[in-house]
Amino acid sequence: MPDLLDFEEPIGELLKEIEALAILAPSEERDREMARLESRVNAMRGELYQNLTPWQRVQVARHPSRPTTLDYVERLFTDFVELHGDRRFADDHAIVTGTAAHHGQPVLIVGHQKGSDTKQKIYRNFGYARPDGYRKAMRTMAMAQKFGRPIICFVDTPAAYPGVESEERGVAEAIALNLREMMMLEVPVIVLVHGEGGSGGALGIAVGDRILMHEFAIYSVIPPEGCASILWRDPNKKVEAATALKITAPDLLALGIIDEIVNEPVGGAHTDPAQAATLLDVALTRALAEVSGLSVEGRLNARYDKFRQMGSVGIIESER
Repeated sequence: MPDLLDFEEPIGELLKEIEALAILAPSEERDREMARLESRVNAMRGELYQNLTPWQRVQVARHPSRPTTLDYVERLFTDFVELHGDRRFADDHAIVTGTAAHHGQPVLIVGHQKGSDTKQKIYRNFGYARPDGYRKAMRTMAMAQKFGRPIICFVDTPAAYPGVESEERGVAEAIALNLREMMMLEVPVIVLVHGEGGSGGALGIAVGDRILMHEFAIYSVIPPEGCASILWRDPNKKVEAATALKITAPDLLALGIIDEIVNEPVGGAHTDPAQAATLLDVALTRALAEVSGLSVEGRLNARYDKFRQMGSVGIIESER
């Protein structure tokens, strides 16, 4: 049975019944009963996911089976060749970069990589990138500009790595440099927040012409637990913090932080990664075509205006 989040417990018993039926000998009666139960599961899951609270969306965004950058690369791109190293210190495994083709068009992929099992998560440092990762990303993006390749960035990180060695090697400077340089890239840049978009660690590869965001992803200046610790001095206030931070896709679309919400399969991308990739491909193809159709000057001006206007928002109607 797949990992269930706490709010999904009502469908747990049904999934157990489906598993028990699956081991029985095939028969028409068994198949009918399994189809009936699966239909009920889908209906219940759909109802649950239509009314998620901000904290429940945080849980979905962090689901251990949620597709990673490399999962999407495998399904959406061909001829992927990974590029390693920042040419200064090391190769940060928390950020992957590489050349690929998207429907025959040469592109550059840059993305956080959390890993899919315990061994991989340790190897990838749970998606916490060090300065070497941001410098690797910038090095490869400069190469993409040289050869005229559009850049596609996949964002999924709790934050930049806060360790001593990260500070010693200038993580703040590395992120700040990326913000400046990405703003001036002449090639199209498409950003997808598909899991956690945490703080400067996310923003370090998230300056682009179109900011797409998965339906149940989150994007925030700080994780809810950290916000609760600062504001209330109580990390258990994380549920309240998640609501106050406005970190969900609908909130961020209303605020003009993102440009488009990418739909996910019923129950989240982790329930059907193949369908999630198909839905993403539609939005990604459209965004690339729109941005590629602009002149370099028009693209740079629009990108500048987009980020310049962030923060210039009135009071949200619901809070007046």
